[in-house]
Amino acid sequence: MKLLLTALVAGLVAVSAIWLGDADGRPEQGIDKSMHTYVFVHGASGGAWDWKGVDKILTDRGHEVYRVTLTGLGERAHLASDRVNLTTHILDVAHTIAFESLNQVVLVGHSYGGMVITGVMNHMPDRIKQAVFLDAAVPAHGMSAFDLWPDMAEHRVEDGMVYFSWLNPDLVPPGDVPQPLATLTEPVAFNNVHAQNLPAVYIGFVDNESGAKTAAESDPSWQRAVSREWPIYRLISDHNAQRSHPYQLADLLESVVK
Repeated sequence: MKLLLTALVAGLVAVSAIWLGDADGRPEQGIDKSMHTYVFVHGASGGAWDWKGVDKILTDRGHEVYRVTLTGLGERAHLASDRVNLTTHILDVAHTIAFESLNQVVLVGHSYGGMVITGVMNHMPDRIKQAVFLDAAVPAHGMSAFDLWPDMAEHRVEDGMVYFSWLNPDLVPPGDVPQPLATLTEPVAFNNVHAQNLPAVYIGFVDNESGAKTAAESDPSWQRAVSREWPIYRLISDHNAQRSHPYQLADLLESVVK
């Protein structure tokens, strides 16, 4: 326990904080403007539609951006079934990288997307330049999303689909949809030493400085990122910064890639 607290304190001291106001559309000065290839993986119940704004910002700045919609979600909701699992989602991303002949990828996962990019890192580390975990799951080898977020089990499950409490029953697309249960219960593999040695960063979305301290002390994903000695950044935002703070998020995504 003493060692864990010491690591957390060190992580808080070392954290790189970015406190930004309202988006004004202008890139921050001092950002590394070298061009990158970003592959975005959305969170639970979401889709590539949710990252269209961030895509446009980064594309307008000269980057190459790919947004993957995971099977059974977003515009691929018609493919949802109880047979879709975490492996399906990992292969959705891995096959996008392979069939688009992408290399030196900046792999970005938001929320549940952290489970997916962890599996992609394990599957094809040679294609990845750096991983970015956006307020995301950071699992250990053999963990599932339910292991990290046990309160997810409180959401209604019907016919192998999870109906999250935030879903809108009167949805007019685009919007969040139910998600196959097996994507949240299947454990992820992270036992490839090459994957474990990939550069990675963790970006926490927090209400304020006090919220950052609370998250660092209580969030197992934040704690695991600290224990892996990943650089830690924070952004004042709700959990969906891609919607509420797209320009600040794009600035940060440019600045953390080395």
